Amino acid sequence: MSQLDIDWVRAQFPAFAEPTLQGQAFFENAGGSYTCRQVIDRLTRYYTQRKVQPYAPYDASRLAGEEMDEARTRLAAMLGVDTDEVSFGPSTTQNTYVLAQAFRQWMNPGDAIIVTNQDHEANTGPWRRLADEGIEVREWRLNPEKGSLDPADLDNLLDDKVRLVCFPHCSNVVGEVNDVVAITARAHAAGAFVCVDGVSYAPHGFVNVGEIGADIYLFSAYKTYGPHQGVMVIRRDLGMTLPNQAHYFNADSLYKRFTPAGPDHAQIAASAGMADYIDALTAHHGIEGDAATRCAGAHDLMRAHEVALLQPLLDHVSAKNSVRLLGPDRAENRAPTVALDLGRAADPVAAELASHGIMAGGGDFYAVRALEAHGIDPEKGVLRLSFTHYTHADEVAKLMDALDTVL
Repeated sequence: MSQLDIDWVRAQFPAFAEPTLQGQAFFENAGGSYTCRQVIDRLTRYYTQRKVQPYAPYDASRLAGEEMDEARTRLAAMLGVDTDEVSFGPSTTQNTYVLAQAFRQWMNPGDAIIVTNQDHEANTGPWRRLADEGIEVREWRLNPEKGSLDPADLDNLLDDKVRLVCFPHCSNVVGEVNDVVAITARAHAAGAFVCVDGVSYAPHGFVNVGEIGADIYLFSAYKTYGPHQGVMVIRRDLGMTLPNQAHYFNADSLYKRFTPAGPDHAQIAASAGMADYIDALTAHHGIEGDAATRCAGAHDLMRAHEVALLQPLLDHVSAKNSVRLLGPDRAENRAPTVALDLGRAADPVAAELASHGIMAGGGDFYAVRALEAHGIDPEKGVLRLSFTHYTHADEVAKLMDALDTVL
């Protein structure tokens, strides 16, 4: 496999050429990534040439609809699923609420679901509310020392009452990558469906949902270089089993069943720009094959670059007695999302870093349960330093120098 051409990659993101951002290194990518020019170009074109009601016979409308369909078709091919198994929504949080409503109608009192306290609140709060309907909510708890989820603990929670297991591909503060394939196999063997929150993993490479076996896989396009949309994969067997949440006349359309409101036409169309970017990236690096194969190649290329940059940062912060690193200290099994417990309020430290040209954040990052499980006061929060494949090694070095100054 070739090495990532970081200069080519950065040239695809207008933010790196933006005068107002010069001299600043961006380390809050877990909250939202920069947008690639392919997405920006499609969004601009849609708003200037296609901003009409789509799917009518006149050209502007016909092209608008075709661009929306293109986004779904190409993303589905990358993710290894059928086109109608991909749907869009205003956000992953909103998509999860819609799903929870469907499961509320489908499940019976006495049925059970499993959630974790490692999650962002978006993939735990909506499910926990099912307890109000008589559904038993069981919590798969993280190890307070390591931050990890022990599969043996899951086995103790699974029985024939469990209908759904919800867990993150990786936590937005712990960073450890969970073994989706193994966890899914355990859940399926017990007769349960699986909902995977991929929001914190997808920015580091799209996965083949068809291969990993998840029944639902959720991520946010604005964290994967795209527009502010939630992307949801729901496999056909489950999707057609759950009650329709949309207009009654859309009940037979899998990709419309869980979209109660009208979609954002322009942002859906612009989501095809994410596929444009992956296609351009793989072509530049000589990666060939069908869409899913090229996507896997891009994933591996991105991850190799991230791991190479992440390990020095993990070593650097692990050597500091003044901070506590959440999650693994090895880059191979974690995303480049590094949360540090400072023992004091983190937001003022993030403000100090800003004066050194480092864009980072401090707070609870909607992972209140995970922080509390670690014994961390959510009011103080953690300092989070997150990057993705377009980050340059020089920026990581700048970050480490800044940390030496403020910590």
